[in-house]
Amino acid sequence: MIVIGGALLGAIIGAMTARRRKGNTLDMLQYGAGYGLAFSVLGMIATVVLDRMV
Repeated sequence: MIVIGGALLGAIIGAMTARRRKGNTLDMLQYGAGYGLAFSVLGMIATVVLDRMV
């Protein structure tokens, strides 16, 4: 669940970042994909760390 939430949160933050920088639709898609992937990786790391702690 953390990975999916991270991907969605990253995509939203990325699209908002691109819009704030006056980007067009393709810029928002690219930023959303990039941030989504980065937050997914962070979510995966958090999942593994939490799983190993229990």
